[in-house]
Amino acid sequence: MNWLAVKSIYRREMMRTFRTLFQSVLSPVVSTTLYFVVFGSAIGSRIESVEGIPYGAFIVPGLMMLTLLQQSVSNGSGGIYMPKWVGTIFELLAAPISWVEITLGFVGAAATKAVMIATIILITSFFFVDMRIAHPFWMVGFMVLTSVSFALLGFVIGIWAKNFEQLQLMPLLVITPLTFLGGAFYSASMLPPFWEAVTRVNPVLYLISGFRWAFFDIADVPVGASLIAVAVFLGIGLVTVWTIFRTGWRIRQ
Repeated sequence: MNWLAVKSIYRREMMRTFRTLFQSVLSPVVSTTLYFVVFGSAIGSRIESVEGIPYGAFIVPGLMMLTLLQQSVSNGSGGIYMPKWVGTIFELLAAPISWVEITLGFVGAAATKAVMIATIILITSFFFVDMRIAHPFWMVGFMVLTSVSFALLGFVIGIWAKNFEQLQLMPLLVITPLTFLGGAFYSASMLPPFWEAVTRVNPVLYLISGFRWAFFDIADVPVGASLIAVAVFLGIGLVTVWTIFRTGWRIRQ
């Protein structure tokens, strides 16, 4: 394993974030504040609690997961798309490094950025609600595994995309709607039976449910099912990236 190559790619990607650190930090703080004002105050005044959890606290895991998925995908896709767009990806492919090292560098940086921003949102939330984390170890575990899984998905999207429009297609039309419809701001048990059954088909529900369990010890689906869902996302991402580099699809054409 060429750890120097991994470190170089990772450092370059992280430096892009640190150059715009103020925007990177300010944006999630402002967005979180707005969500708490709109959902926590307006809706929270009508829904005092969900399964015994104050509504303002209940939406924190959903807010973090929404940001985590969006940031993981966007950072993962943008990180590999830019070298492909400007042509420097061929220098990476010609260098004496493997697909594992390239993937570790780009995906590791994308996941790190997403976890950083999700952590900022968690810290911001403590200014608005009183909250305890029932299983901090599992909270960190779900956060890291989810960010890596969706950074891999973003990596695949960045390789697949031929233009900036396609780069934004998946996050805007698939990831964000699935997150909103996956119980980010409500419990699936609050829905009528038919729509609850439909919601349980949404794979993002399993991610949010497991993450919320780590906070409050409550879940819409068994925690084991959430862990399996994370493992499936991670496995699909790894197999897809391996296949892309083995065949050269969209990177050597």
